[in-house]
Amino acid sequence: MKSVRIAVAQINTTVGDLSGNSEKIISYLEKAVKQKVDIVTFPELAITGYPPKDLLNKRKFIEDNISALKKIKDRTKNITAVIGFVNKENEKIYNSAAIVKDGKICGVQNKIHLPNYDVFDEKRYFSQGEKSIIFTSTELSFGVSICEDIWIRGYPTKTQAEAGANILINISASPYHMSKPAFREKMLKGRCRENSSFLIFNNLVGGQDDLVFDGNSMIINPKGEILNKAKLFEEDFIWYDIEVDEKKEKTEAEEKRKIRNLAEKRIRFIPIEFSLKKRRGVVKRKRGIQSPKSLPKAQSKYEEIYNAIVLGVKDYVHKNGFKKVVIGLSGGIDSSLVATIAVDALGCRNVLGISMPTSISSSHSIEDAQKLAENLSIKYKVIEIQKIFETYLTVLSPIFKGRKWDVTEENLQARIRGNILMAVSNKFGYLLLTTGNKSELSVGYATLYGDMAGGLAVISDVPKTMVYKLAKYRNSISHKELIPRRCLTKPPSAELRPNQKDTDSLPKYEVLDKILHLYVEEEKCLDEIIKAGIDEKIAREIILKIDGNEYKRQQAPPGIRITPKAFGSGRRIPITNKYRG
Repeated sequence: MKSVRIAVAQINTTVGDLSGNSEKIISYLEKAVKQKVDIVTFPELAITGYPPKDLLNKRKFIEDNISALKKIKDRTKNITAVIGFVNKENEKIYNSAAIVKDGKICGVQNKIHLPNYDVFDEKRYFSQGEKSIIFTSTELSFGVSICEDIWIRGYPTKTQAEAGANILINISASPYHMSKPAFREKMLKGRCRENSSFLIFNNLVGGQDDLVFDGNSMIINPKGEILNKAKLFEEDFIWYDIEVDEKKEKTEAEEKRKIRNLAEKRIRFIPIEFSLKKRRGVVKRKRGIQSPKSLPKAQSKYEEIYNAIVLGVKDYVHKNGFKKVVIGLSGGIDSSLVATIAVDALGCRNVLGISMPTSISSSHSIEDAQKLAENLSIKYKVIEIQKIFETYLTVLSPIFKGRKWDVTEENLQARIRGNILMAVSNKFGYLLLTTGNKSELSVGYATLYGDMAGGLAVISDVPKTMVYKLAKYRNSISHKELIPRRCLTKPPSAELRPNQKDTDSLPKYEVLDKILHLYVEEEKCLDEIIKAGIDEKIAREIILKIDGNEYKRQQAPPGIRITPKAFGSGRRIPITNKYRG
């Protein structure tokens, strides 16, 4: 039998870097030609990066992206490529895939289903594609779709399959949240079985602002069996030889042509010259499918989440032109985890930790911060802030006269630390990483212009209970205990007043995180949360805090999204809001 060799170029693009993205696409085209690939695919909006947001309102941006496609087109000798770009037709723009072969654009598939929920906002910019395309030759027919199109049952992918496409190609920019890779894979296998078609799924990889794209591209047969799969959270290049029984395909194509008249309103057929090849050395399994060298090993839950955050930090720092980061080390679990992630993302030489104790700081916190820095082999500085704090108290004493010590004085310490860290950031060009977690941010247990100050909130979508699990996971794969054991066992405290504990102001984190999950991620109301076993008084108190601290969260730096509903672009709650459902 003859076969078609189809490759997936799972690449990490940068929004707006048209020349850099184009160069990367061309380099993978050259790699594909060397591998004697027939068709190579690239992710959704590979030329512009995803999501380009309001760059799409710039006429020049659209024109430059089309010019970039034309330059790439000229490099497609002896190969067919499916490339994501922004198409323009009759003053409308589309999220599209160009099918390019031997220096010519054979056709353009516009995205049909435009997602407009959660972090997606595509109807703001793009027009909806009207027709689905099938590219046909005497030996092969394939259909192309874009991201959301494969998530919807029926049109276009089912219609493509029914109209004769024996291979479906989907290019995507499907962002990560925990457990999504497994959920997505299950969906894709189901589509293959439903449509009795091969599927080439190419997903974007990399960090873009608050989003992480996990890759995990794959090639699946009509039985829903994975023939080859790309790595999670890494660029990768995979391919597979799909065998085609010419006589069988020709007979089936004749039968399917009979329904073309029914499909003409929704399907357009574009002829494409294509010659299949006979290839030697095909390794067979018992079930008659080729065996790739090996499929990537599945990652555990916390391994997957940890790697997603590392990638998000790495790309946020590098894509925004930074090389080094600075972190305030308190000796607590949050800053310890953030520092460890930063080292894994950027290397120990590019991380600076600063401890800023006062007389309230415990000796064990100071020791644990130093021990962590030693374990991570990062630069470490200690800056005493007690005298600065006392100066603030002296300056403010006339206006505060007669008033008791309260959260004001506690927050002064956090704001002094924030000022020092920002000064270091400005002076040396380091990006300041904040260390607050989702549980704290949800209820406002954080200080504006203090511990919330910075350029990236690394774990702002990680609940406190998960912070401990991620820290334990990271220690478990290390040759030594990176995060000191005491950080994992001592009661959490902001240490802004003597003998302070987080539980002085908050319920246990196991309870808080359950409420947070139900109220924010599942959008349950109070009655439903109470039915889930939460005390009514505690539930009411926490919901009021979540609602009342929206103004703080909207002043926080962006954070890496790892849950289905993060604070940020996917949750748009008004600050001025009197609804208390």
